[in-house]
Amino acid sequence: MRYRRAWRAGGTYFFTVNLAERSRALLVDHIADLRDTVRKVKLAHPFDILALVVLPDHLHAIWKLLENDGDCATRWMLIKAGFSRLIAKDEWIRTARQRKGERGIW
Repeated sequence: MRYRRAWRAGGTYFFTVNLAERSRALLVDHIADLRDTVRKVKLAHPFDILALVVLPDHLHAIWKLLENDGDCATRWMLIKAGFSRLIAKDEWIRTARQRKGERGIW
């Protein structure tokens, strides 16, 4: 899927991030893991969280990046990967994702 975004260093962005299986409640069941992962990513790649709403199957976030930085994608990749590593592997994974060594969480 190709997204159309206006990337701007120092920009403010709104995100919605969904679980692949919307019937699961991984985000609230493992909220401590999610918080810890976000904290670690923020230390390595600083940004401000203006708002964050965590629901069982998705989250909404508003971030403000530093003036010299416009790289939201790396931060989300690190958050998703870090959180995924902390969750037991019990999800269904499509064959294409299995071939790439990916999880079926997001």
